[in-house]
Amino acid sequence: MTPAHLRRTFNYINPITMWIFFISTPLALLDALYISPPDYLHGDLVRILYVHVPAAWLAVGIYLMMGVCSFASLVLRSPFYSLCAQSLALPGCVLTFICMVTGAIWGKPAWGTWWVWDARLTSVVVLFFLYVGYINFCDGGLNKAASVLNVVGLINIPIIKWSVDWWFTLHQPSSFSLTQKPAIATEMLIPLLLMTIAFASWTLTVFMRRFNLSTEQFQRMYHA
Repeated sequence: MTPAHLRRTFNYINPITMWIFFISTPLALLDALYISPPDYLHGDLVRILYVHVPAAWLAVGIYLMMGVCSFASLVLRSPFYSLCAQSLALPGCVLTFICMVTGAIWGKPAWGTWWVWDARLTSVVVLFFLYVGYINFCDGGLNKAASVLNVVGLINIPIIKWSVDWWFTLHQPSSFSLTQKPAIATEMLIPLLLMTIAFASWTLTVFMRRFNLSTEQFQRMYHA
């Protein structure tokens, strides 16, 4: 599929993802702030996690997708995949920042401090600076260096995932597993999933808009 075909496809899909975002966001906030019950231990403080956790999931997932695109751009010597990764970088960086800020807001009342340099929190900070470094390299025209940084930075992803199991950390273990039933009540799982849909639809909307803004560059590269 040529960039021109992708642009037409994205022009069709983009309004759909935008409407999904506009519909799912108020539903997620309504459920998170009013409908879901308070936690038995942390009370209403748990409502911060309905933003924090989906932002963390997507921040990691987006970086993984960028890594696949960057690896493909290096192996296939195709700038197309590099530009796909570039279109994902900004929403990934924003979601990582949201994850860190909401984590700090949670940490003060829950742990008695805004921040601790334990394995999970430190590895997320590293992820944020990987995003920032990647964006700065791209802005400077150093696309190959950005792709290399992205691929090398993938080593940080398993550290984020399993840091709570490998080291002692204040951060709680994961409540979700692909092989086990979620260790969370259904009424609390629903706002998490709704907010994940909201963030994911926002990410897709921004990605497609940024991708389409680069259409002329794609056409110059591929003579579409």
